[in-house]
Amino acid sequence: MKTVELELKGKIAVIKLNRPESLNALSSELIGELHEAISEAISKSVRAIILTGSGRAFCSGGDLREMKAMWEREGRIEAFLEEPLRLLRDLILLIRRTPLPFVAAVNGISAGGGTNLALACDIVIASEDAVFNEAFVKIGLTPDCGGSFFLPRLVGEKRAAELFMLGESVTAQKAFEIGMINRVVKTENLMNEALKLAEKLTQMPTASIGRIKALLNASFANTLEEQIEMENEMQIESGRSADFREGVMAFFEKRLPKFEGR
Repeated sequence: MKTVELELKGKIAVIKLNRPESLNALSSELIGELHEAISEAISKSVRAIILTGSGRAFCSGGDLREMKAMWEREGRIEAFLEEPLRLLRDLILLIRRTPLPFVAAVNGISAGGGTNLALACDIVIASEDAVFNEAFVKIGLTPDCGGSFFLPRLVGEKRAAELFMLGESVTAQKAFEIGMINRVVKTENLMNEALKLAEKLTQMPTASIGRIKALLNASFANTLEEQIEMENEMQIESGRSADFREGVMAFFEKRLPKFEGR
């Protein structure tokens, strides 16, 4: 892969967007290789995945230079919003449907689709110097990468409207205060903190985490009755698992459980 790096650290996959010269802008090649890297990590039976960026950005959003080239080649400015958007849709759905915890370690600039890529992850850690924005409106676009789904659920409809309609940047600390992200850490400690969190997640019953993720995905669309029914189904499924038996045995034996993610 040319634009993405995949490194396995035990049961953790660290996937790094690697186009620092363009602030890791989402080119078609990068989107495809990110999908490929996640699929490969899953095939290696990892139990947690970290997404981060190289250089001074996490991800600056869509690649406007690629958009301009496609416009000139095809004579239609909207050509960039067809196949690349389909690839992005598939990528976001892969992250949300994969029954593993994803941690976004956001370094530096996170803009537009880059911000929403981070929000698609289950837990978002940002360095002190990270900056987030939903700047689509500044070039006359509307959000992509599930941003209009994720952001209002995190910060509320009114604050999301302000962030989308003004396109203004917020610091990592402000993003934390409004509930947009989980943690802010010192810039030099970002990857160490992300790895510590991912390692803790690998020690958890990750099959159960996958079911929790499915419940959260459904929680805003379901009625109360539907959500309780889904909870019952998921709990019965979890109750049949080896990890549940291990957790109960460890409780009675007064020891730490050794979960295997099954």
